[in-house]
Amino acid sequence: MMKSEIYTHFHPDERIFVDRAWEWTERASKYHETTLTGFLDPRQSFIVTSLANREPDVFVRFDGGYSGAERQRALIVPEYRQWDEERTAISVLAVQLGERSGSELDHGDYMGAILGLGIKRDRVGDIHVHEDGCHCLVSDEIADYLNIHLRQVHRVHVLTDILPLTSLRIARQELEEMNFTVASLRLDATCSDVCRQSRAKIADVIRAGRCRVNWKVEEDPSKLLRAGDVVSIQGFGRFKVMETDGPTKKGRIRVKAGKFI
Repeated sequence: MMKSEIYTHFHPDERIFVDRAWEWTERASKYHETTLTGFLDPRQSFIVTSLANREPDVFVRFDGGYSGAERQRALIVPEYRQWDEERTAISVLAVQLGERSGSELDHGDYMGAILGLGIKRDRVGDIHVHEDGCHCLVSDEIADYLNIHLRQVHRVHVLTDILPLTSLRIARQELEEMNFTVASLRLDATCSDVCRQSRAKIADVIRAGRCRVNWKVEEDPSKLLRAGDVVSIQGFGRFKVMETDGPTKKGRIRVKAGKFI
């Protein structure tokens, strides 16, 4: 299949990544090379899997450092390689808040501090925030650099250490549960209730390409959601459609959503 035909299956904004994933699978299939990618989000992992599945002699293994990781590195190898034995080169960067900091830092604070040191996003996996700091999954090649240079997060002094994966402390993802009813499970209607914004404003945000459904850009406000979908809106956070039920006597649909906090 020609690459131009592949493009029809993905959003135009994804073409740059599709090109990279295509090159990775070509290396494994034609040149017998092994590629270890950076950390991919679930949508990017789907793209890699889709392209690799077109090559019968290519295998892909994903690893984010622990079972259930959202962001994972992909190891793309020729079929004959002992690919289960390949390391995916992931370290745990432990960040500890300084004594008497009195601050509550969130995921965005830690991510901003790391990226502020010139680190690319795909070098960083999941971040598990705790009261006394965080455990951040990072690629081995930047672990030492961060351990030396990361000394402040949002004006808070921090100490760092590199730990083995067996020492990872996984943070339970907290969701703020919300219950409401909608006339339909349209994307704009559901987002309007979750974000407490007018439907017209949310629709404009969606059309501007600032919304993702299951990590894929979605520009159609009328797209219908279903239970299990994860929606992120730039500037308004992220939520998951947990349950749907109905209709009510008035013909509306009950929705339980969980907003990530």
